[in-house]
Amino acid sequence: MTFSSLVFLCIFLPIVFCLHSIIPSLKVRNALLIGASLVFYAFGEPIYVFLMIINALVNYLLALGMNGKNKKLLLILDVVFNIGILGVFKYTGFLVSSLNDLLGLSIPVPAISLPIGISFFTFQAMSYAIDAYRGNVAIQRNFAKVLLYISFFPQLIAGPIVKYRDIADEIDNRKVEVGEVALGLRRFIAGLGKKVLIANTMAVAADSVFNQGAASANIMVAWIGAVAYVMQIYFDFSGYSDMAIGLGRMFGFHFKENFLHPYGSLNIKEFWRRWHISLSSWFKEYVYIPLGGNRKGPLRTGINKIIVFFLTGLWHGANWTFVAWGLFHGAFSFLEEFIPAIKKLPKVIGHIYTMIVVIVGFVIFRADTIAEGVGFIGKMFGGFDFGPQYTSFALQQLTPFFIVMLIAAIIGCAPIRGLGEKLKAVQERELKGEEISSKERTVQILLYALAMVVLCWCILRLSGGSYNPFIYFRF
Repeated sequence: MTFSSLVFLCIFLPIVFCLHSIIPSLKVRNALLIGASLVFYAFGEPIYVFLMIINALVNYLLALGMNGKNKKLLLILDVVFNIGILGVFKYTGFLVSSLNDLLGLSIPVPAISLPIGISFFTFQAMSYAIDAYRGNVAIQRNFAKVLLYISFFPQLIAGPIVKYRDIADEIDNRKVEVGEVALGLRRFIAGLGKKVLIANTMAVAADSVFNQGAASANIMVAWIGAVAYVMQIYFDFSGYSDMAIGLGRMFGFHFKENFLHPYGSLNIKEFWRRWHISLSSWFKEYVYIPLGGNRKGPLRTGINKIIVFFLTGLWHGANWTFVAWGLFHGAFSFLEEFIPAIKKLPKVIGHIYTMIVVIVGFVIFRADTIAEGVGFIGKMFGGFDFGPQYTSFALQQLTPFFIVMLIAAIIGCAPIRGLGEKLKAVQERELKGEEISSKERTVQILLYALAMVVLCWCILRLSGGSYNPFIYFRF
């Protein structure tokens, strides 16, 4: 089940939300959300739902003993267990294939299906255990609360990666108010629009170009595919995060932001402060800082960053293209560490530099092999063959709807003078009962009206059976 499915929009969400709203007991509400989350996950993974429950139980039990003498041993066991789950289900086939290629072997590659969202819920579980070891959170003795934290359906499949300490209080004490629900619903619809209207439209063109292959592309076709994919992955993933944040708010939970206009960045370091923030902060807190962070000189800092970027790439998928993508970003981050002038470039040049790095990186990320990615990059910067077949293929992608959605995407990913932050500030003031001007109130009303239009439009698109998978489901 996905957020952008009619089953979720018209059946699952209305039923769960209505029941959650009329139940007065917080304990029963939590039980409802656990049951609903397990149903949500089992809808797509009927067997692997038990893997998620076992994962939650093992992390709960190991964390439970971390107030004793053997807490370091328990932490090691917890990390080995979680990494082991990822290794078995996500990387076994990749490792066997790599060994076969490297050593010329013929070891049978096991066909292990990847549980949806495994990278997200294992990282959440691991962060709880590590924080329990460090004393950053109170050890939870109620397994149901740990299970709710790990399995809560808004962030279960594709994040954001929520730390237990961020929602621990809201598991035990939260209120569902009309204003919060309204804002949460509007945020959910905004994310739904990003996904259904923009990301899905970009995906059709991106898939068409990449499926055709680099050999069938020239500079124009290659750039259409690259730009379409860059917009697809941003609006797909940030749309999911918006929907997760909005849903959480509807049920009384407040998740942190996961994207802050990353395509407006002026260097790669800034890009990673704005892109997939929950994953970046996870690696920073649990890997980068323990490695020494930036406390041991610029060379060690650069090496630590490359290690983190390598792991970030590997986390995304069992393919050398993801590793290459991570190291590609790590190399530029390393470069910026030793050439401070990069961060002092004029804004326009800095933005162009950053976007070229990001676009080229995502071409590698999207390609099936590194060689294919290099082939596309070669066509992006040297494919000057303008035969009629290329022009015809390019024009097939540039449909009127694609062009309109591309313009909307470019506008939507730009930080327009802090407009989003200003609107959020007005919303928060209104929720606190503070006075807002008539102009601000009119803007809020128009935004809600626009949200209803977008919702209806999305439902119409979905009822037509348009392209709809989420990119990050496979991670």
